Amino acid sequence: MDLQLAGKNVLITGGSKGIGKAITKVFLEEGANVAISARGMESLEKAKEELGGNVTVFQADVTVADERIKLIHAFIEQYGKMDILINNAGGSNGGKALETDMDLYYKAMELNYFSAVHLSKLAVECMKKQRSGSIINITSIYGRESGGKVTYNNAKSALISFTKALADEAISYGIRVNSLAPGSILHATGNWQRRLEENPKGIKDFVNKEIPAGRFGKPEEIANVAAFLASEKASWIVGASINVDGGQSKMNF
Repeated sequence: MDLQLAGKNVLITGGSKGIGKAITKVFLEEGANVAISARGMESLEKAKEELGGNVTVFQADVTVADERIKLIHAFIEQYGKMDILINNAGGSNGGKALETDMDLYYKAMELNYFSAVHLSKLAVECMKKQRSGSIINITSIYGRESGGKVTYNNAKSALISFTKALADEAISYGIRVNSLAPGSILHATGNWQRRLEENPKGIKDFVNKEIPAGRFGKPEEIANVAAFLASEKASWIVGASINVDGGQSKMNF
């Protein structure tokens, strides 16, 4: 299927590894003009080399408001306009609710929620000019139901809610906003890989018990859905939160 993404200008946060890197690869294969951001220039340069060099890199800490603004300005200066924004940067911290210090709640919200909210608002202002665009927020099945660390769960739940609110406003400008909720995804730099190395039997038991498909998901399985969702083939999908989880979620919808 030709997703008609050739020539589209795409910004992906957290694009130097894991799911973000896989999304970058798929958009490059579709012929899009892709830029990625991350905190570390070393990881960005490594990703650029591994992806074949045909990607622009921007060093930015998306937990800092001024750096978010500079990132969007740098992207527009480079490409002239923005067609697609993928808010992928994120991470978990803390532990049980009562045992987690308040500063970790604030940090989790800044990384997983406020960064995406701010970047989305900035992107909409850019996309309004061409009256088209797509914004995709990478959330989690644990933003739709209980599970995972409480700070991460809270932030991803908020992001799913924001996605719907923004989607209902932005669609009048021809801008579609949606979210993808991955289940447990295995990749070299992720938490599941570390846990698998530390406790192979325990993780195997987890997979057998919790994931009906019988295995972890792959980053490219998230990336393929992201590319479709960003394309005009998904033109009537607005404000949705789509599970990509091998059946892991316990929800009926």
